[in-house]
Amino acid sequence: QVQLVESGGGLVQPGGSLKLSCVASGGFFSFNTMAWYRQAPEKQRELVASITSGGSTNYGDSVKGRFTISRVNDVNHKNTVYLQMNSLKPEDTAVYYCTVPGSPYWGQGTQVTVSS
Repeated sequence: QVQLVESGGGLVQPGGSLKLSCVASGGFFSFNTMAWYRQAPEKQRELVASITSGGSTNYGDSVKGRFTISRVNDVNHKNTVYLQMNSLKPEDTAVYYCTVPGSPYWGQGTQVTVSS
């Protein structure tokens, strides 16, 4: 059974940092691009960052230079994708989701709130 489980969200002050984790299991994710999306209240879900199996990365314009995506591929088919978020802004407040782009697989989401 495929599972994507996010963790690491929380409340942080503007300018602070958080690191999100997504553990993917139940499939052969080493060969797939993985991505983080986010959705703020009353806004459409948007791409935050993606990373290919070879480590090539892509970022949404609003997070370039502040967020870093990385991944660890495990030989036992359990893969972890990270999102290091620095210099957080109130507009980064959203539920963050991990996914395999083009697949029906999404995590349950983790809330990130940036507020003083």
